[in-house]
Amino acid sequence: MKNRVKELRKSLKLSQAELAVMVNVSRQAINAIETGKHDPSLMLAFKIAKVFNLTVEHIFDPEY
Repeated sequence: MKNRVKELRKSLKLSQAELAVMVNVSRQAINAIETGKHDPSLMLAFKIAKVFNLTVEHIFDPEY
């Protein structure tokens, strides 16, 4: 599933490591999500959405 995590993370000037700490996962997990190698769990998707103050649908959209 495509997502907007990388562009949103960069817009807030966060590193992958910083975002990882905020959502309690490894930097490698954030990298895998950004590159489409891994889809996050529903709980992780909600945590990421909360960081960006957006809906899950806005960040993770199969039509994107």
